[in-house]
Amino acid sequence: MLGPSAHTDTFTRDNLPPMEQWPDLLLDGFDYPETLNAGVEFTDAMVAKGFGDNVALIGNGRRRTYKELTDWSNRIAHALVENYGVKPGNRVLIRSANNPAMVACWLAATKAGAVVVNTMPMLRAGELGKIVDKAEIEFALCDTRILDEMVACAKTSKFLRKVIGFDGTANHDAELDRIALDKPVKFDAVPTSRDDVALLGFTSGTTGEPKATMHFHRDLLIIADAYAREVLSVTPEDIFVGSPPLAFTFGLGGLAIFPLRFGAAATLLEQATPPKMIEIIETYKATISFTAPTAYRVMLAAMEEGADLSSLRVAVSAGETLPAPIYDAWMEKTGKPMLDGIGSTEMLHIFITNRLGDSAPGSTGKPVGGYEAKIVDEDMNEKPRGEVGRLAVRGPTGCRYLADKRQRTYVRDGWNLTGDAFYQDENGYFHFAARSDDLIISAGYNIAGPEVEAALLAHAFVSECAVIGAPDEERGQIVQAHVVLAEGVAADALTVKALQDHVKQTIAPYKYPRSIKFIEALPKTATGKIQRFMLKNAAQ
Repeated sequence: MLGPSAHTDTFTRDNLPPMEQWPDLLLDGFDYPETLNAGVEFTDAMVAKGFGDNVALIGNGRRRTYKELTDWSNRIAHALVENYGVKPGNRVLIRSANNPAMVACWLAATKAGAVVVNTMPMLRAGELGKIVDKAEIEFALCDTRILDEMVACAKTSKFLRKVIGFDGTANHDAELDRIALDKPVKFDAVPTSRDDVALLGFTSGTTGEPKATMHFHRDLLIIADAYAREVLSVTPEDIFVGSPPLAFTFGLGGLAIFPLRFGAAATLLEQATPPKMIEIIETYKATISFTAPTAYRVMLAAMEEGADLSSLRVAVSAGETLPAPIYDAWMEKTGKPMLDGIGSTEMLHIFITNRLGDSAPGSTGKPVGGYEAKIVDEDMNEKPRGEVGRLAVRGPTGCRYLADKRQRTYVRDGWNLTGDAFYQDENGYFHFAARSDDLIISAGYNIAGPEVEAALLAHAFVSECAVIGAPDEERGQIVQAHVVLAEGVAADALTVKALQDHVKQTIAPYKYPRSIKFIEALPKTATGKIQRFMLKNAAQ
């Protein structure tokens, strides 16, 4: 049963899926008071625990302590409520690159009892409009440097009635900043329920109607108290760095929720390229890194030129499967653990992962404490160990789509079906095979594209690659590799043959790429995920 809500705008609770369509929630060990405001827990509560002078955020040339972040977010919360009329339960969209001001706005809106929708700075007015319409958003907080598309969206929206500019730099010279400056540093946060919706996460990489995942205040604490505490063993001395946008739950967890829950610091980069990440790691002695495997590959190359990443104690890889050659090269070069993990926007963050002292190439590890996983067939029967099937998972977080019929396909029999194909070995470790819709069926053989990618990446000629199934009259599909060559390697027939022969010698010969396309760069999302659907569309 849901507890009483503090939301006077009941839109999100009214649009939760029927409870019979919810996944089973395993909440044992995750006990929180009935009244809970996550924004308070990450700021005011941390000051009360003695972390006021600890650095919370580093970005745009400044370090901000927990006391400064608390005061800043409280002032903004006053402005949102008193000057703009934000009421508990209203949806507030935030549009910005990764910077401390975005975090302050997120915390402030959360304290005001709003439901936050963080968005990517690169979205256009039409894309923003779909999000605004889906969530019936009335308020948008936007970095003044990227106001144009937000203003254009507001002009055609029947819901969005106020776009408020904030300064994403360190100058604090925009409408919201000027109003907040005169506000008190104390704010009586809305006494939200632990199961009031705090965050709407829109799924990445989808087409057509966007899907919004609904996450409670308690969920924001659960992912820290499960994954970050158990797996990363975060301490106040840790300094986080990473490339995922805060608009994605992977980035919000790794670069805001996890450090702020434990009194640690986050370094925020508006342009989180691998060279910039290296610079930040060297400058601030970052200890925990969050990024995609492709970025780690670039960082490895930079280390050969003298970069010092010795401060890192753990590198977290997610967003794409971690190829064994990158894992092996990282371990050889740094001696520091690299943890592969899998999460989803629906589950909020990582739910299966390797552990410090228990990681291996080609393995995603075991469920995070509180979560369960199994491999099932189309009828939800558990498959024998070693057989590839659909990954089903359940735990203290789970899928709740906002008013979406697709809830019925993501959740079955109380389990979340993530859309990934995995197998579980005899020792209980989970191994990624492919996205369920990315398995290549060629002449009756099931071929996992990531396995072919890993084989190709082990060859010195290959800088990056992506493998898809391309239509073929005889075989139904063939394995097609899109390869970014290392510098100086010729894109010719001899290279094609060398790579094909290499794959045949590395894995079962029937899995080799019958088609190899050389490409200047792979299409990617802002989080570094390879957009294979774009390659598939071109191959049709």
